[in-house]
Amino acid sequence: AAPIGVIVIIYESRPNVTADAAGLCFKSGNTTILRGGKEAIHSNQIIAKLMVEAAQACEPGFPADAIQVIPTTDRAAVPALLSLTDDVDLCMPRGGEGLIRAVAECSKVPVIKHYKGVCHVYVDKDADLEMAVQIAVNSKTQRPGVCNAMETLLIDQRVAESFLPKLALELSAKGVAVKGDERVRSVLTPLIESKKLDLQLDEATEEDWHAEYLDLILSIRVVEDLQQAIDHINTYGSGHSDCIVSKNESTAQQFMRDVDASAVYWNASTRFTDGAEFGMGAEIGISTDKIGARGPMGLEELTSYKWLCFGTGQVR
Repeated sequence: AAPIGVIVIIYESRPNVTADAAGLCFKSGNTTILRGGKEAIHSNQIIAKLMVEAAQACEPGFPADAIQVIPTTDRAAVPALLSLTDDVDLCMPRGGEGLIRAVAECSKVPVIKHYKGVCHVYVDKDADLEMAVQIAVNSKTQRPGVCNAMETLLIDQRVAESFLPKLALELSAKGVAVKGDERVRSVLTPLIESKKLDLQLDEATEEDWHAEYLDLILSIRVVEDLQQAIDHINTYGSGHSDCIVSKNESTAQQFMRDVDASAVYWNASTRFTDGAEFGMGAEIGISTDKIGARGPMGLEELTSYKWLCFGTGQVR
């Protein structure tokens, strides 16, 4: 493996990202230039300074510029930095979709993107419904404000009437608001009206299928079959993480082959898409790109390769 070179990381997150990002870049042999949020600029500068001092205490020749923090919060600094194609090899933005799109649109250097996490769980006609309830509830509620939380649940029409009431009771207990299509509402509305279910239920719109709520809100759609579930995910999903719950191996294999996402699960929560859960230790982000790194990015994803050719005088 060979280092990529100079990596710019732009983020809105907590100052711990400064240490994580700089540490991963350092360990993979890269120089890093960090641009954090304006709220933590002083903390970010101190963290980077301490890391450089610690490295120099162990290795006096460690370059002082190997870990840098942009010392200004001026927004004009970002496009100026990302125009330096001779000096910067890669940019990695971490944050909301707006930040990532803005960086991708202004950058003249390659950008590895993570736009958003519109993650799905599909409950197949051959699913273990008790397992499906557990996976759906965990995927949505264990930590709803993160990119690998489920935003849309798809249910095969052949199990919808038996599955939806069980699931709705658990979602209600967790305080989840549901946006459902016509078939979902036809099953749950009578339960709500008869006081058997205390659940906020609204009509799902086209915008809801695209939505990354990052909240206790869930869109639910009843689909005709596996193919319609795959088509829905590939139309509205963000290429992050999607799951099928099924006891049918052939069905699961088709889902895993045809769904276009960086992580596809069979009978497991989408919440596992994480560098630490994948055994990578710390991660620098989760890429939804297809070229280069895809999914959680650790040390290996921060490197490239080169050919080392040994000869004994050969010519061509």
